[in-house]
Amino acid sequence: TTLINTQDGKFAFLDVSSDDPKPKGLNTSHMLMRVDPVAEWNEMYNMAWRLERDLFVNRQMNGVDWDAVRVKYEKLLPQMGHREDLTYLIGETIGELSNSHTYVGGGDLNDGMTPVPTGLVGADFGLDAASGRYFFKKIYAGDNTRADYASPLTEPGLNVREGDYLLAVEGHELKAPTDPYSLFVGTRGRPVTLSVATDAKGSNRRDVTVNTLHDELNLRQDDWIRQKRAYVDKASGGKIGYLYLDDMGSNGMKQFIDQFYPQIDKQGLIVDARFNGGGFIDQILLERLRRVLAGLNSNRQQVPFTDPSQVSNSYKVCLINEYSASDGDIFPYYFRKYGLGPLIGMRTWGGVRGIRGNWPLLDNGYVTVPESTQYGLDSQWVMENHGVEPDIQVDDLPGDVVKGKDAQLDTAVQYIMDKIRAHPLTLPPAPPLLPAYPPPGHD
Repeated sequence: TTLINTQDGKFAFLDVSSDDPKPKGLNTSHMLMRVDPVAEWNEMYNMAWRLERDLFVNRQMNGVDWDAVRVKYEKLLPQMGHREDLTYLIGETIGELSNSHTYVGGGDLNDGMTPVPTGLVGADFGLDAASGRYFFKKIYAGDNTRADYASPLTEPGLNVREGDYLLAVEGHELKAPTDPYSLFVGTRGRPVTLSVATDAKGSNRRDVTVNTLHDELNLRQDDWIRQKRAYVDKASGGKIGYLYLDDMGSNGMKQFIDQFYPQIDKQGLIVDARFNGGGFIDQILLERLRRVLAGLNSNRQQVPFTDPSQVSNSYKVCLINEYSASDGDIFPYYFRKYGLGPLIGMRTWGGVRGIRGNWPLLDNGYVTVPESTQYGLDSQWVMENHGVEPDIQVDDLPGDVVKGKDAQLDTAVQYIMDKIRAHPLTLPPAPPLLPAYPPPGHD
C-alpha cells in the first residue's frame, strides 16, 4: 500500500506495506492542476456552513434552524459567477445567526488588478490660490525614535517646516490643478526627492530626500492623542492625565505602556476607549489600573514614593462610544465592575462572542466561528447584541466634532475636577524625623 505524503509543500511516496517505509521524493514541478472554480465555491460554501454547525458557541445556533438556512441559501449557488459572489453568499448565511464576529473574506479573486501604491510624507497640503503652488499646511511630528511613528519630513538635517512650499516631486513640477498625491504614485516605501522652498516664488529652493510611508494612520492618530492630552492638561491645570487605547492588542499594549507610566502621579486619569477595535488584553491593563496605594516611603529630602511604586492613585473615568467593540466592550464592563470609576459616552457596540482566529477555506479564503462568550456571576449572558451602557450618557454630535468640540471629554474633565476639588488626592507628607533609637524614656 502506497500513500502520498506532503510536508513543507513537498510530496513523497510512502510504501506503508514495507517493514521499513522510507519516503521517495515526488517531483511535481512539471505537473499542472485543472481547477473548477464553481466546484470549489460549492465546497467552500458547505465547509463554512459545517464549521459554524460544529463549532459555534451556541449549540442551538441562536435558535436558528441551521439546516433550513443552508437550504435557503444553497439555491443561489448556481448563480455564482465570481469569488466575491461566494463571499457575499457566505456572509449572508452566517449573518442569519445575528451574532458578532462572523466574518468571511479572502480567497482567489483572480481580478487581474495590481494596485499601484502611493507614497505619503505625513503632511497636509495647503494651496496658495494666487500662485497655484502647494505648501505644507501641517507636518505631523510623529516620533522618530520609533520606526512605526517615523515622520519623513522631520528627519534630522532636512529642515523642512510648516509653511514651506513643495515645488516638485522627483523633478516633476507641482502646480494646481495637479493633485499633489498624483506625483507620489508608485513611490511608497522608497526614497523620493522633493524640491522645497520658503515661498511660492522659490526662495531658498533646495532638494531633500525623504523615505515615503505606506500609510499615515499612526502619525495622525498620535497627533490626535497629543491634542487630547494637551487639552486635558490645560483644562485641569495639570491635575488630570489622558490615556488613549486604539485596541486591546499589541498596539493598545504599546500605547498603555507609553502613556500610563508617565502619568501615574496625576490626581485624575481619563482612559479613552472610544473607537477601540478590541483584542484580548483587558485584564492585563485592568490589573495595573486596579492597584491601590498601600503606603509610602521617603528619602533624605523627604520626597514621598508610593508603595506599590507603579500605582495611579487617582480618580478615574472611562470614555466609550458606539465604536468601542469586542474587548473594547469587555474592558469598560470590568472597569466599572472593579469600581474604578464611571463610564462616560454612548452604549458600546455589543459584540463579545469571540473568535480564536480565521478558519481557512480551500483557496486561502477564510470564515470565522465565534467560540466563546461572556456571562455574569448571576448566570446571565452579558453584553452580546446589547453592549455596555454608560453611567453618564453624552453624545458627540457630528457638527460639534467638526468644530473640534468633544463633549464626552469635557464631561470627563468636569467630573474628575469636581472630585478633586471636593477631596484632593495629594500624597500625605512624611512624619517628623525620628531621634536616635531608642527614644528617651524607652528601654
